[in-house]
Amino acid sequence: MRGPRLVVNLVLLAVAVLFVAPLLWLLTASFDTHGSLAAKVPGDFTLANFGQILNWEVGGRPLVNGLLISGGTAIIAVIVAVLAAYPLSRFQLRFRRPFLYTILFTTGLPVTAIMVPVYGLFVRLSLVDSLLGTTVFLAATALPMAIWMCKNFMDGIPVSLEEAAWVDGASSLQALRSIVLPLMAPGVAVVGIFTFITAWGNFFVPFVLLLDPDKMPASVGIFSFFGQNGLVAYGQLAAYSILYTTPVLALYLVVSRWLGGGFSMAGAVKA
Repeated sequence: MRGPRLVVNLVLLAVAVLFVAPLLWLLTASFDTHGSLAAKVPGDFTLANFGQILNWEVGGRPLVNGLLISGGTAIIAVIVAVLAAYPLSRFQLRFRRPFLYTILFTTGLPVTAIMVPVYGLFVRLSLVDSLLGTTVFLAATALPMAIWMCKNFMDGIPVSLEEAAWVDGASSLQALRSIVLPLMAPGVAVVGIFTFITAWGNFFVPFVLLLDPDKMPASVGIFSFFGQNGLVAYGQLAAYSILYTTPVLALYLVVSRWLGGGFSMAGAVKA
């Protein structure tokens, strides 16, 4: 038994090294005056790399744009996904199964395959270089997975709770708002965080649909550290990458304890 266990431990160690190595490079290169691709202890420790990016033009505006786009995407996607998932979870619709399979299929459809017609549509609707248009499109691309996830969360909530509310005269929307949503709040948070992170890391869509450099999010702003002729400001790139990951880490820390409780429906239904 020692042989297979040793192999498994070595494989896990190798995977851990692959994950930790880029993080070590971020920490070392961001404080190195002559940062390079090598992860090494900084020979000349400096904070100048952070000083170059901690200003409104380089770091502030792209982060705010990214928060507006990603936050708006998450809000729109969660609201629409909840409203779409509710009838799919609670009612026996005639075309429910084909619709769910269509949703599942679209989750695997690459965005690059539809960007040419989407760009043409945006030109006709005068939505090119629009933060709102980009946000709505990102929300639309996130909807298939969001709907699928919301439906799975709703399936775990007993229908008997809503039936009791219906007997008391509540409508379906009132039952959804008062009964279902509070019980699946951790699930809604998961969908929102997943959508936010997906939009936050999206480079291609904002790069194509936005033209004004002042409207570019942080995911596109990081491209500015790759200069011409292969020149890369590695120190500033590492410092900007740390700043770029801060909102996602902060979001995780804020909701980690809340999500740790999971779904708590004990005592909601009497035996």
